[in-house]
Amino acid sequence: LLSLPEGYEEDLERDWPLVIFLHGAGERGTDLEKVKLHGPPMRIAQGSQFPFLLASPQCPKEGWWSDQPVLELIDALEETYRVDSTRIYLTGLSMGGYGTWYFANKAPHRFAAVAPVCGGGIPYQMRNIPHLPVWAFHGDSDTVVPLDESERLIEALQKFGNEQAKLT
Repeated sequence: LLSLPEGYEEDLERDWPLVIFLHGAGERGTDLEKVKLHGPPMRIAQGSQFPFLLASPQCPKEGWWSDQPVLELIDALEETYRVDSTRIYLTGLSMGGYGTWYFANKAPHRFAAVAPVCGGGIPYQMRNIPHLPVWAFHGDSDTVVPLDESERLIEALQKFGNEQAKLT
């Protein structure tokens, strides 16, 4: 799914921020309507407007975000659309939260900031992103992904000097 901001077609000189949203495991497959069940794609489907391009790829059934060409998608979007390469943001929830952590570490200078939602990863890899603004979100009532998945990554980030990292 791709959503262009209001005014994109009229303002041909402007470069726009890009937000990539990675969905959770329940939205995998070939039905793009599933991608609209949560997060920013749901808000767009409900009529919200955002001042950025929103790209929401769909992971194949049985796939994982770490196996998907997300960075190549960003390259293609930059070649095709007027994207401000200094304002590319990554977010995702559950499986997409894990994907957010994964791609932040795989391409640590690619993103202006990341916002993983109820995800996790490998604490020692946080040494790769001490410069990256991270705002993680995770509820303590989550029955799928334990809260400590996010807590331990934020703690590791802070240990590696990332004073901007926070968990809500």
